[in-house]
Amino acid sequence: MRVEDINYMIKETDFMQQNCQEIWAKCMEMIKENVQPETYDTWFKPIIPIKLENKEITLQIPSHFYYEVLEEKYVHLISKTLKFYIGPDAKLIYTVQMEKDGNNSSSINIPSTKGEIKTQNPSIPMPSSNNRIMNPFIIPGLQKLTIQSQLNPNYTFENFIEGECNQLARSAGIGLATKPGKSAFNPLFIYGNVALGKTHLAHAIGNEVKKLHPNKVVLYVPCEKFLSQFVDSVKSNQINEFINFYQLIDVLIVDDIQLLIGKEKTQEAFFTIFNHLHQNEKQLILTSDVAPKDLKGIEERLLSRFKWGLSADLQVPDQETRIAILKSKMKNEGVEMPDDIIEYVAMHINTNVRDLEGSLIGILAQSSFNKKEIDIELAKSVIKNFIVNNHRELSIDSITATVADYFKLKPEQLKEKSRKREIVQARQIAMYFAKESTKSSLKTIGLYFGGRDHSTVIHAITTVNDLCDTDKHFKGYVEDLRKKFHNNYLA
Repeated sequence: MRVEDINYMIKETDFMQQNCQEIWAKCMEMIKENVQPETYDTWFKPIIPIKLENKEITLQIPSHFYYEVLEEKYVHLISKTLKFYIGPDAKLIYTVQMEKDGNNSSSINIPSTKGEIKTQNPSIPMPSSNNRIMNPFIIPGLQKLTIQSQLNPNYTFENFIEGECNQLARSAGIGLATKPGKSAFNPLFIYGNVALGKTHLAHAIGNEVKKLHPNKVVLYVPCEKFLSQFVDSVKSNQINEFINFYQLIDVLIVDDIQLLIGKEKTQEAFFTIFNHLHQNEKQLILTSDVAPKDLKGIEERLLSRFKWGLSADLQVPDQETRIAILKSKMKNEGVEMPDDIIEYVAMHINTNVRDLEGSLIGILAQSSFNKKEIDIELAKSVIKNFIVNNHRELSIDSITATVADYFKLKPEQLKEKSRKREIVQARQIAMYFAKESTKSSLKTIGLYFGGRDHSTVIHAITTVNDLCDTDKHFKGYVEDLRKKFHNNYLA
């Protein structure tokens, strides 16, 4: 072959490649106008135009899973767009990069098989999807409806005590259970400090869905398990199978989603799962120890999706709710306790539900083992030992909860920008005790209370000291609170 012919072929190839890219760029502009931004970013941006020859365009896609989604949901849009720019005889071929051992890779061409775009070679074998579903919960050979939910049947709405501290989250959970995936609460993002009932509530929602919709596939998974399953799927080169499994779920509950922080590859997989479920009106329920806005280290595109539905926090229960929790626990255990003992326990254990129930179990155990009648003295001895064992839990969180409860406020109010006198006063006292009783720096304390700087904390400490010298009522507040901290944490 002459050098001139070779040069002509190279130029012709370059022209065809350039023409392919220009046409696909125009197609992308039209597609972008007809789909949601998140759909465009997820399913169309990763597509790379490879070649255009005889009105047949070849597009490179990241995985066979992309092929399935494009063919199932978007092939008619792609078809109309290609026909508009290429002509009525346009044909579409996908090419998928297939990873092999080491750094080698190959590709497989898959023709479009739906819509009005037809292939010239329909005999190209298609990978079977029936054997591609990997169940991370090790239930081999079972179909969709037999996936085990991993729910704890003992966690229900009936034994989840409602109070002002959890009213929004509980009501939202009951509401979405009637029509999962079709309410405004998708996703439902439940957040709050440890041992306030996030896991109980998440299980209760799942159990309620299963009761009302027996055919729905519900799955509860701790984020830690989700992470380990993803790592296993990477090691076994089964990431697509892992994703495919989770896309079978009708109601997906992921506990402690904050554990995704810093896990970029796992976030990418969860992003794909989230998009698929949400677009197909499947329900997502997520729990976290912090609000979505405080999840530093999570991709912004994922964070924005966490905010699509409803974010509801769980707070430290007030004394009335704590009493109700104790009575419910005793009823379930089939035991009785005098009301004054219940009130005493509820008054002195104000950190979280786990501590509350633990102190009750301790009192019952001491009474049973030592054959003692339950009275105030027994309750005092158990609670004292219980709190001493948990001395490490005296933190800015517990100080804030105690101060807020004392002034009949909510802990989050002390972190707001409000200038109301009662809130400012409570915030200053909390800052004062945070510096006095913890090892936190002035900067850390300021950031905790709504992102304030260290000078604000210094001003708060000075103000509290000055008021203690000049205002006997204010001094009484501080002394009362100091006694509470001493009795609950230091005695």
